[in-house]
Amino acid sequence: MTAIVFIVFFITLFLSIPVAISLGFATALPGLADPAFKGNLQFIYRSLISGLDVTTILAIPLFMLSGSIMAKGGLSEKLFDVFAVFIGKVKGGMPCAVIVTCLFYGAISGSGTATCAAVGAMCIPVLTNLGYEKKFSAALVATASSLGVIIPPSIPFIAYALVTEVSVSALFTAGILPGILIAACLMAYTQFYCRKKGEDREKIEASYHKLKERGVLRVILDGFWALLTPIIILGGIYSGIVTPTEAACVSVFYAILVCLFIYKTVTFKDLLIFFRQAVSSYAPLGLMMGLAQAFAKVLVLMNAPQTLAEFLSTAVNNRIAFLLLLNLVLILIGMVMDVAPAMMILSPMILPFAKSLGIDGIHLGVIMVCNLAIGFVTPPFGLNLFISGPMIDTNPMQVGKRALPFILSYLVALLLITYVPQISMALL
Repeated sequence: MTAIVFIVFFITLFLSIPVAISLGFATALPGLADPAFKGNLQFIYRSLISGLDVTTILAIPLFMLSGSIMAKGGLSEKLFDVFAVFIGKVKGGMPCAVIVTCLFYGAISGSGTATCAAVGAMCIPVLTNLGYEKKFSAALVATASSLGVIIPPSIPFIAYALVTEVSVSALFTAGILPGILIAACLMAYTQFYCRKKGEDREKIEASYHKLKERGVLRVILDGFWALLTPIIILGGIYSGIVTPTEAACVSVFYAILVCLFIYKTVTFKDLLIFFRQAVSSYAPLGLMMGLAQAFAKVLVLMNAPQTLAEFLSTAVNNRIAFLLLLNLVLILIGMVMDVAPAMMILSPMILPFAKSLGIDGIHLGVIMVCNLAIGFVTPPFGLNLFISGPMIDTNPMQVGKRALPFILSYLVALLLITYVPQISMALL
């Protein structure tokens, strides 16, 4: 029955049925097929409500709201200027500045799609005006934006913690070095590409000179409040002053304060729009997360974790083979599912067997998020492709083709993260 449930679930996804409806149908299917099954509609309803009745889950809509305010407030532009003034003059410096901007903006928004929308809207026109190819620029932003779900605060890490009882703060800490490593690999390919294809140095020098005329100190001071954002959020969490949920609340007030009164890029009227958009965007995500937890509990009633463990114990007999198989499966799932629901469905099933092989729960969480994040930019369903493609009036799949070298660079980092757990665990 477990196999039938998953087959039905993925068929509905491929038929472009909304994820929430697909999840709901797959969750209810065992109870509908067997009235004596404990996971009936009443059980699903209770599981859905109890799954959402958790304080930690409040961090997700709050981080989404603060990210939206900061995107409108132009923080991505100020971050880019700070990094460009330092590395923009070197070979491949401007595209690398975009990657670093995505890295820092991910520490503000906690979302890959929000990072892609905010950084892409500003940086893609800048790169194309400097002579870089449109598809290269869009592919760069689409891939680098996936760092938004790895660098803390990360919404998928919160989702993973909800169903595994792993510390959110520990997951946030564990995501720092992997995020930096992935960014470094993307920058290495960018450097190779720029040296091989060449750059319009005249345009780059002119743009850099214009930026430098503002004064390095002035550029830094202008971007100071944007740079301070991740320090306040993460510093508050790691120092123990606030919990991740409280830090999310702080981030909303900080975003309002900075964008409304300091940068003055947002009005009180805009705030009402942001609040309305936050509710409308979180409602379907909240439903998906609640259903994901109900689905996971139904799978437990069907002994799916034990069945999976038995299958894996016969299919793979060592840690190396298991991690390789896990990576392949997660990359495929990331193409068709959003990261947060995927984490909440798969984590309870995979974690027990992973622990039996000596894989730490925190390390597993990092591996899963890094894998599923590739789905943001993997054709044919990569969400970031559908955000960056229209920015250059190009078919998203064309952007996806140009993103393949970036994805290969990402995979190099992923293999290191997978088989060298110290990269994730060093800061704990």
